[in-house]
Amino acid sequence: MPRAPAQARDNAAMRTAVSESLMQRRDYLVALGQLGLCAALPAWAATPADTPWFPLDSRVPGGVARLSLGPSSFRPQVTTSEGMPVLVVGDMIEWTALVGIPLSAKLGVHTVTVHSDDGTQSVDYAVRDKRYTEQQLKVSPKTVDLSPQDLARHERERAHQQTIMALFSSPAPQTGDLQMRQPCPGRRSSSFGLRRVFNGQPRNPHSGMDIAAATGTPIVAPLPGKVADVGDYFFNGGTVWLDHGGGLLTMYCHLSSVQCQVGDTLRTGQAFCKVGATGRVTGPHLHWGVMLNRSMVDPALFLAE
Repeated sequence: MPRAPAQARDNAAMRTAVSESLMQRRDYLVALGQLGLCAALPAWAATPADTPWFPLDSRVPGGVARLSLGPSSFRPQVTTSEGMPVLVVGDMIEWTALVGIPLSAKLGVHTVTVHSDDGTQSVDYAVRDKRYTEQQLKVSPKTVDLSPQDLARHERERAHQQTIMALFSSPAPQTGDLQMRQPCPGRRSSSFGLRRVFNGQPRNPHSGMDIAAATGTPIVAPLPGKVADVGDYFFNGGTVWLDHGGGLLTMYCHLSSVQCQVGDTLRTGQAFCKVGATGRVTGPHLHWGVMLNRSMVDPALFLAE
């Protein structure tokens, strides 16, 4: 969805400031290298025209908190109050923690623990309220009131997918571009966070973005990643999980077919599956999810517009 003009101006100003900061930091690292104090420049310093792109800072349930950690000679280790590792990107001049905020997060002050050159310290951030609307859906009764066999299947599948959600591969993404490409053409709904009611029964909020597309439409990787899971699940239908490193995962559901297998490495823009209408759906579309530190967050924050 297009962003409001004022927000677009703010985002442009922020990225201009980041670009200027990067040039200053590049000059500093070049000087360190000439003095023999820095063995090699990071990728961004070698290509000054490339400006890092981070997801938008949105400190609401289902959002992302961008926390400045300052300088450190090594990548700081950051954990949430629940002990979940957090994605940290940057370089020794400026590190940034990208904290995924779950839809179930309580409003108010939250804390992460940071281990860096300065030792161990706490960094606070405040989560503010966001009102998500409600959506009434009519689906097959058997996908709401599960039979004992279907319930047992769902519980097995949920346990398996929880192991995928817990992945925190190393190394984490570099300072470079975290701007995601839309996985397939089509109208993006603003469905993330909707309080869903299936056949009159409340269920969990919608934790992804729906993209309207015809069955068979190719889906491409939004960032480089590795295929972490391929399956056919009761609610999600045909599903693929991609691991982008550092606890950043993406999920693709209701697929009609899959052209990849676990362990495959994908480049940005590479097709690996197709849109379908499998699982609990009312029609063909892509359900696209983005996860940070085991929290589903709004994929729109990772798109340019």
